[in-house]
Amino acid sequence: MNLNAIKRHGLLAALLAATGIAHAQSAAAPAADNSLTMHGVTLYGIVDIGVQNQTHGAPISDYFPAGSADIVQKNSNKSITGVTPNNLSQSRIGLQGVEPLAGDWTGIFKLEMFFNPQSGEISDALKSLTQNNGRSVASNTQTTNLDSSVAGQIFQQSYAGVSSKTFGTLTFGRQNTLLADGVAKYDPNAASQAFSLIGLSGTTAGAGDTQDRRLDGSLKYTLTIADAVRLGANYKPSAGNGIANSVTEVDVGGDFAGLSLDVYYVKAHDEIAAASLSAAQVALLPGLGLSPDKAVAATVSDNTSYSVMGLYNLAPLAPVKLFAGYEHISFANPSSPLPVGFDDLGGYKLAVVNNAAFPNDKVLQVFWAGVKYAVTPSVELTGAYYGYKQNSYGSGANAGCSTAVAGTCSGTLDDISFDAVWRLSKRFDTYAGVMYTGVHNGLANGYLFHTTDITTTAGVRFKF
Repeated sequence: MNLNAIKRHGLLAALLAATGIAHAQSAAAPAADNSLTMHGVTLYGIVDIGVQNQTHGAPISDYFPAGSADIVQKNSNKSITGVTPNNLSQSRIGLQGVEPLAGDWTGIFKLEMFFNPQSGEISDALKSLTQNNGRSVASNTQTTNLDSSVAGQIFQQSYAGVSSKTFGTLTFGRQNTLLADGVAKYDPNAASQAFSLIGLSGTTAGAGDTQDRRLDGSLKYTLTIADAVRLGANYKPSAGNGIANSVTEVDVGGDFAGLSLDVYYVKAHDEIAAASLSAAQVALLPGLGLSPDKAVAATVSDNTSYSVMGLYNLAPLAPVKLFAGYEHISFANPSSPLPVGFDDLGGYKLAVVNNAAFPNDKVLQVFWAGVKYAVTPSVELTGAYYGYKQNSYGSGANAGCSTAVAGTCSGTLDDISFDAVWRLSKRFDTYAGVMYTGVHNGLANGYLFHTTDITTTAGVRFKF
């Protein structure tokens, strides 16, 4: 079976067959809770789908992981109501395995695919970009299109390694970064795409650019000492051109009574922020030998990020958890500029490349706080605030500006959300909530229609 056939028709069957579970699940008798594990290999998954209304949005994408933008965008031009995927959690199916070795050592692996249940397509944010190549914001013809590390790959995580309680865990392959793991842990909404700015936008988890939320060809090491102190390191080697495309991360954290705290540092080279091509840029593609369905524009930067995140569990005094986080991200022009034709994620190509977007370092500060309250063991309420604050990093006439005249002016974004989750059973949840976003000054540059949005979402989630 070729790769495309597996992607389109046979991936689920292949995963089932790989564990010998397909036959077992055909039995008429109810399956035991542990029936999806065999010989140390577990099949797992999530299906999350709901109905959503945006007061100011764009038509829903079959490919962008969240379906809709959820937060106000430049093309948010009208009220949109429709079925959206992956609102509370990303729908996925995967295999993970543990094999005892010697002593407390085990061999481990994980394979995990993302999909959009409303369309049945493999999640592919970059395809949402290329579908809008040649369409301007002003034309009112754009559908939802945003960048992501999810670019149609069969597996969003595909790694193997070894683990020891004494010596830690070392894995190799495509995997979440330490920073992405931290955002999922310390976001009061657990990186939900419908109710969290830092869940929907990978800017925070990607140290400035969402494509680095997950890293190909990376090494990741974590160690917990005395069940209290955490250490971690994540490294993606260069692509063969000095420090080009390399990423280095470190994490130090710990648990102290009800408090959990982590500090992260990231240095990333040649981070890519991809976007759709303008009509004029599409006209250049034949001369470049590039196809419009695989070509994107890109802004490239070297990013430095440091962050601190924490949560405090008030139990047993009260069924309440408090969350807070802060990240400081500095964007600079790349020390190793990328060329036109560079291979991006998922086989996409950079057709237009901006290696000089930052005449001065851009500084983006991200901050959030929230509370999660367990009303009952099965009902949980969450309220959260998220914010961006950008400096003025332009030069010339726009130096020091604080209006919407240019994207280099200082600006802010505010995000407020409230949501409820009701666990009807061990595997089935229902949820509902609302999120407000508003952009101001430099972060509102190019917003021709609206600068605010209220997104209301309700849905169900099945986990196995």
